[in-house]
Amino acid sequence: MKKHVHIYTDGACSGNPGPGGWAAILVHGKVEKELTGAEDHTTNNRMEMMAAIAGLEALKGSCRVDLTTDSTYVQKGITEWLPGWKARGWRTADKKPVKNADLWQRLEEAAVGHDVKWHWVRGHDGHEYNERADMLARNALKAF
Repeated sequence: MKKHVHIYTDGACSGNPGPGGWAAILVHGKVEKELTGAEDHTTNNRMEMMAAIAGLEALKGSCRVDLTTDSTYVQKGITEWLPGWKARGWRTADKKPVKNADLWQRLEEAAVGHDVKWHWVRGHDGHEYNERADMLARNALKAF
């Protein structure tokens, strides 16, 4: 039976683009692990994606994953839009290059081998782990 891990993610940016931070909280039973990172010139969407990527890349072995994000961009991108982008050679429906294609490809690769369910929650709405991930991401961006 696969280990069941919950991953809660968030990204933050001061200006868009500007300095940004991301955070992922991995929870397995009573064990929790916090991951954070920052970049000096980025966008909020990229930080949201990096949080999910880092959380998935940190997993050891194949897992059942419930990944929770407050980013509809991440949740809809990975569950709805990605197949069409790939079929069109990483182009949008109106033939423009997909923004952040490098991270979409990395996110898709990070999910391989795991059974991932993607969940969306409203940001800043009192969800314990979303609020904590938001605080960690905002603290991470202060490195710049």
